[in-house]
Amino acid sequence: MEQAQRFRQGSQTPVHPAPTQTEAVVFDFDGTLADSFPWFAAELNAVGRDWGFRQVAAEDASRLRHLSADAIFRELRVPRWKLPWIARDLRRRMARDIDQITLFEGIEPLLNRLAVSDLRVAIMSSNTARNIRTVLGPSLYAGIEAFECGAALNGKQQRLKRLSRRLRLPTAALIYIGDEVRDIEAARRAGAKAGAVTWGYNSESALRAKAPDQLFQQIAEIADQLLCPTMESG
Repeated sequence: MEQAQRFRQGSQTPVHPAPTQTEAVVFDFDGTLADSFPWFAAELNAVGRDWGFRQVAAEDASRLRHLSADAIFRELRVPRWKLPWIARDLRRRMARDIDQITLFEGIEPLLNRLAVSDLRVAIMSSNTARNIRTVLGPSLYAGIEAFECGAALNGKQQRLKRLSRRLRLPTAALIYIGDEVRDIEAARRAGAKAGAVTWGYNSESALRAKAPDQLFQQIAEIADQLLCPTMESG
């Protein structure tokens, strides 16, 4: 009250609200927790043949990692109306090949460490709940409090808001961690903090250009940076 009175009386020092504490971490799945990019890269041209978009040459793969999802679709000449159908086809194909998808090394201990902390954990992904459950396995799956699956390619911000309501937290108390530029953009539009990992789809330089709130170069850094010593219960 005294600070507010001083500000109204003409103080030159504005009073800023304290930043909202992070209470929940929301992970993207493919490229963040699961090492699915090699499968995706191998399957992309088969999908392209079926849906009539341009084939990707091997030498193009590294260049595409610097582009946003929208820029990639333009590059491959994919009409926007086809995107939901292509995404559905990719999810179906992944379910068929799910035994080829594994978690990145270090994800299992990360999720186990978070599970015994006060930080709540959720997953939001365009992938299906069945695919995610299969790759995580029953033990890790049981440690995730909430899921938002099947998110549209450009609809993640709405799913993130819905997830915050399910967790009964303001979106500002969430950090959404993903591997793509569009994940950073979705977090910002939803009012959540944006985290990015450098081992997934988009390149580190593309992610840095979007200035995420936190950038993780090693899996262990996620717990190290998000968990204060007082937050861990074991």
